[in-house]
Amino acid sequence: MSAETRLAQLGLTLPAPAAALANYVPAIVSGKLLIVSGQLAFGANGALSPDHCGKLGGDVTPEAGREAARLCALNLLAQAQACVGSLDAIARVVKLGAFVNVVPGFTAIAPVVNGASDLMVEVFGEHGRHARAAVGVAELPLGSAVEIDAMFELV
Repeated sequence: MSAETRLAQLGLTLPAPAAALANYVPAIVSGKLLIVSGQLAFGANGALSPDHCGKLGGDVTPEAGREAARLCALNLLAQAQACVGSLDAIARVVKLGAFVNVVPGFTAIAPVVNGASDLMVEVFGEHGRHARAAVGVAELPLGSAVEIDAMFELV
C-alpha cells in the first residue's frame, strides 16, 4: 500500500511545511538519500502548542512529549513530500535523530521518541522501521520539547 494512501487511511493530514528558522534548507536530496532538517512539534496552525514547549520531567508530561514527537514526524513527512513531490517516492525510513528537551535526571527519552518512530511504521509499514538516536538536551529552538531530523532512502 502506498504511503500517501496509508496516511489518508489513518486520517492524518500533513501540515504546511515550516520555513527554515536560520541559514539552512528544510530538506535536501543527495543521491538516493533525502535528508530532512530537524523539525519541531508545529501543529496544523503552524505554531507550537504550550503543551509541547518546555522540558520533559518538568512542565511537559511524557504523554505530551510523545504527542510532540508524533507532530515532529508529521512535519518531517510534510518536508519530505514538499521536497520530492510524494511520500511514495520514499523507499524506506533510514534514520531518525531525536532531541528531547529534558530536566536533569529525566531518562525516559526513548518512550517519548517512540511517538515519531511509531508513526513512521504506521505510514510505511516495515519500511518505516529505522535506525535511531534519542538524546536528552538542555534546550531546543523556540522552547520546543522535541526536535527530530530524518534520513530517507528514495526509490
